[in-house]
Amino acid sequence: MRHKHRNPITGSVLLCERPCEPCTTQYPRFAARNPLIFRPGRQNAYTVVWCPGLLDLHCASVGTEPETTVENEQWASPGPAEWQSRHDRLESILALTEASLARLEFRDLLIELLHRIREVLEADTAAVFVLDERPRQLVAWAAVGIEEDSLRTVRAPVGKGFTGRVALLKRTLSLDTVDASTVSNPAWLEMGVRTMLATPLLYEGKLVGVLHVGTLTERRFGPEEEELLELAAGRLAGAVRARQLAGEQEAAELLERSLRPSALPYLPGLSLAARYIPAERAVGGDWYDLFALPSGELWLVTGDVAGHGLQGAIIMGRTRSVMRAYALLGAPPDEVLTLTSRKLTHFEPGAMVTAVCATSKPPFDEFLVCSAGHPPPALAIPGKAPTFVRVPNGPPLGVKSPSGRSSALVPVPAGSVMVLYTDGLVERRGQIIDAGLEHLLASVTTGHPDAVCNALVDNLIGSKPPRDDVAIVAVRRDEG
Repeated sequence: MRHKHRNPITGSVLLCERPCEPCTTQYPRFAARNPLIFRPGRQNAYTVVWCPGLLDLHCASVGTEPETTVENEQWASPGPAEWQSRHDRLESILALTEASLARLEFRDLLIELLHRIREVLEADTAAVFVLDERPRQLVAWAAVGIEEDSLRTVRAPVGKGFTGRVALLKRTLSLDTVDASTVSNPAWLEMGVRTMLATPLLYEGKLVGVLHVGTLTERRFGPEEEELLELAAGRLAGAVRARQLAGEQEAAELLERSLRPSALPYLPGLSLAARYIPAERAVGGDWYDLFALPSGELWLVTGDVAGHGLQGAIIMGRTRSVMRAYALLGAPPDEVLTLTSRKLTHFEPGAMVTAVCATSKPPFDEFLVCSAGHPPPALAIPGKAPTFVRVPNGPPLGVKSPSGRSSALVPVPAGSVMVLYTDGLVERRGQIIDAGLEHLLASVTTGHPDAVCNALVDNLIGSKPPRDDVAIVAVRRDEG
């Protein structure tokens, strides 16, 4: 079976005896897709495939060899000049994200990108939907060619409607029929959109959102349009994800700062100090808490949420608040941790938190300590070498356990210092945790808690920000 070649510039038609080698070797992706973009509607039909960079239209025979040359030019793919023009305009899109990202407000950047994408693809509408992870819904961030107010309240569940299917399948899809059975957003129907093309926004293989365009007239999107939209989406996904990370970092830092105790409690006979050292790159889920109940009972807590960023900070804040609430009801440490774990298991499935609580009542000569998968407190007693408190270590919060939790009663003689901390203080990459624990004990003294905290920071962290955030609480039972 012979293949017909027509040069779009000269109009000449050539016949060859073998498949189109340039398509199958130099452009395998285009050849594999073999899009049907020309079919005259007769028995002797054939498919036209345009390969960018070549000057021929490669026509793969379907059925018998056609007797006529290519007609109905409006159905054929763009010629080399038009393709090059589109490619150049796409380059302007990609250049915009690099050169102008720093000077444009993010929403202005999105609008400018959508205008250019719509122009390149000769579409009437363009929109960016971004994934909201928790409810697994797509939310409109920006749109052109359609009133944004009509999209502001739209939530497209992943897997539902055209946009949701693109997100679920993570691949480019086109839609030739737009009606209530194919789209979930009535705004597209009200505007009269007839066809759509959409592609997922993927960053490091993870779904970020969906980019799509639409037309008000009948149209069939070809592989060239798909390629252009995918290229634009690839660059746009990076910009969207960068904005998300920056926003999450800012929100997490603000939330973390708001949850630190504004002032340490004053209790006669005790000296208190605390430190929080943020991680080098991202806000973690480590925290500390010190508070006194109306009864005069002191509570010391350090905890660590598995995970970083905004979600870790949110879980940290919720855990801290619920522990305070249970403590205010008069529950002992083991019961507070049990109830908090139950709450996390039910309302925050998948979350995991380690924590240690130490409580004491006047005259503060003993502390009741309970741990949930957390490193043990260190205790320095005058005239003795510092040691770690022996306390039963139950499972982390959020992990179901068939057995209950228990506490240990720890005597604290006058002049003693107890230190609670998070694992960021003692864990180092490429080093076993025992080495960090030994360094911690070597730095704990019976001095003032402020001096003890400073020594721990200087000796175990130094001047460089740690890889993981660190929380430290120190309490000293004063003599006399």
